[in-house]
Amino acid sequence: MSLRADGVPTYSAVLLRGLLAGLIAGLLAGVFGYVAGEPRVDAAIAIEEQAAHVAGEDTGSGHQDDELVSRSGQKGGLFLATALFGAAMGGLLATAYTLLRRRLRTPSDARAALGLAGAALLGAVLVPFVKYPPNPPAVGDPATIDQRTAGYLAIVVLGLVAVWAGVVGYRAPRGAAPEWLRALTGVLGFLAVVAVGYVMLPAVDEVPSTFPASLLWNFRLASLGTQLVLWVSLGLGFAALLSRLGARTPDRAAVAG
Repeated sequence: MSLRADGVPTYSAVLLRGLLAGLIAGLLAGVFGYVAGEPRVDAAIAIEEQAAHVAGEDTGSGHQDDELVSRSGQKGGLFLATALFGAAMGGLLATAYTLLRRRLRTPSDARAALGLAGAALLGAVLVPFVKYPPNPPAVGDPATIDQRTAGYLAIVVLGLVAVWAGVVGYRAPRGAAPEWLRALTGVLGFLAVVAVGYVMLPAVDEVPSTFPASLLWNFRLASLGTQLVLWVSLGLGFAALLSRLGARTPDRAAVAG
């Protein structure tokens, strides 16, 4: 059954819809990433190979490591990766919805789902993007990968904490506080946590001076666009599926009677 005795959807019903919405969103994000991002990756790989070839000639060695996975295999695997990632994010979104639904001050299930997806997009994608934007091949020192990974995970956590601080700030004014005051305290709470995180975490700038700035910028925009497609599609799909589930939910008073 998809409904409990009181007419409330069960967690399994919500989770199934989250996984389905995430799978579809992941495939859409994969299509966008393939069209907008893969040409930039190819261009960056060409630059990397050219630099390695020049270094090999300078050192008198023409040896190049064989690829473990071909580029065609990597491009095909992009869809599998984004589909699995989307399904995982859909499962997390469904779980967050189940746990937090009663705390969200809106009677609309669709609006609650969109709000949670938007919060995840803001905290887990946009905040980290500004501090640690993604880099294409040929950019970044392999020796600092552990440091960069730890910093990125830390800023993701801080981004989500910042969203929570913004919600707390919005609800802080008591009584019939004007909407502008609630919005102001919410924004200040969010920005305060973000600012502290940006200052505390180390800056990383390992872009070679010879790397084309336009290629770097276009790659980062394509990466951000892929995440935007994923989370917007996930939010809309999950909200639509929840609305269909709610439309089949009987009136609670009738169930109780």
